[in-house]
Amino acid sequence: MTRYLLLRQLRRPLVLACLVVPPALACTDTLLNVTDPDIILGANSASSAIGLSNGAVLRLAQAVSGTQGPDALFVFGGLLTDEWRSGDTFIQRNTMDQRIWDPTNTFNAGPFRNLNRVRTQALLAIDGLRAYQPDSVATIARMFDFLAYTQVLLGEHYCNGIPLSGVSGTEVIFGEPISNDSLFTLGIANADSALAIAGGDTASPRVKAARFAMVIKGRALVDRADFTAAAAAVATVPDTFRYDVTHSLNVNDNQMWALNASARRYTMGDVEGKNGLPYVTANDPRIPRRIGTSLKDDGIFDSAFPILVIREGIWGRTSAVTIASGIEARLIAAEERLRAGDYATWISIINTLRTTTTLYPPIQSGFTRGPALTALTDPGTTPDTAARTNLMFYERAFWLFSTGHRLGDMRRLLRQYQHPDSIVYPTGVWFKGGPYGDAIQMVLPVEELNNTNFHGCADRKP
Repeated sequence: MTRYLLLRQLRRPLVLACLVVPPALACTDTLLNVTDPDIILGANSASSAIGLSNGAVLRLAQAVSGTQGPDALFVFGGLLTDEWRSGDTFIQRNTMDQRIWDPTNTFNAGPFRNLNRVRTQALLAIDGLRAYQPDSVATIARMFDFLAYTQVLLGEHYCNGIPLSGVSGTEVIFGEPISNDSLFTLGIANADSALAIAGGDTASPRVKAARFAMVIKGRALVDRADFTAAAAAVATVPDTFRYDVTHSLNVNDNQMWALNASARRYTMGDVEGKNGLPYVTANDPRIPRRIGTSLKDDGIFDSAFPILVIREGIWGRTSAVTIASGIEARLIAAEERLRAGDYATWISIINTLRTTTTLYPPIQSGFTRGPALTALTDPGTTPDTAARTNLMFYERAFWLFSTGHRLGDMRRLLRQYQHPDSIVYPTGVWFKGGPYGDAIQMVLPVEELNNTNFHGCADRKP
């Protein structure tokens, strides 16, 4: 099954994509008629192939941190974790924040649809570039990176049984549901394709595409609990490497600024539901923040609850968001050493990151952050002690805050470290009233039931 799906992914299918292009005016008897090219069958020139790849770049930024209502993945998925809380009146955000499993939540479709648009447009771009721009090696490798990255995000965020659909000509080809593990396997294969294409060339674009692939591959291998292979995959990625998605006033605002710092519809989490991490009260320099000073001006958007908004200070309106980095590579290596029982090396990697202040994220004007971090001592005696495991995931949460890693990590705590969800996810009474639900991953949108092969999640296992 996995091999068959992999072959389908790497062939040259004609898939559904929605390019951001102005509609072409039709030359008819009325100026009101337009042709809306909502199904793009593929590139027919070098320029159109480049356009498809550029469109995939935009699609990726929109999917992870550049859209709202429905929201981008990094914020909407972050509501289900302990990173964000809903400061909003919208039931869709409140339901997600309260961990209520609701396939009819109308915000479910946005993140899932946007990730699949990246995937399908990257496939189209690969097909077009190979036909019309075969020398665009770095760009082709990057499109394989995008395939791998979106497959890993899908596997980390959603329940088992995700269909990957496409079209042939104008016919919709419904995908068969596949497991999260199969998605991670596909991600690894596509990352390997990116690495093979990028090769050993020292030209900067190729190196960047290759390093992006290394981090994606390492991440997917960690998801599959293959820690040795994961550490090997990221071994040559330098600490300073980062792969960013960008934002601008002309295209899309960074929604972590727009929905939190600006609109106050999201507020930062802090020890949410007893189990949440102290993203604010820890006074950690990796997460600059600012707590509102007056309810009149700085309360959350939902005025029925007199709660001060907590704003993040990492990203401004046009700030880029790092989605893969050398820091993540070192954290992967550290976890491998923890699993191997090499605790001295494990804590050394953690401390090297903590005490290298140049790796800290930027701080926006008007925000504060805590003092530089100091080295830690090994808190445990065995590899599976709560102290060591909790420290490992605490460091990951603070280094990788709101970049799409936390939900996958919380699921791994259940799946790989046998922690009960009652000590990982927010629990007890939700801050707006009523108990937290039992959702541990995001719901596939109800619209997917149009796929005759899909009958709902295969299971809700972590």
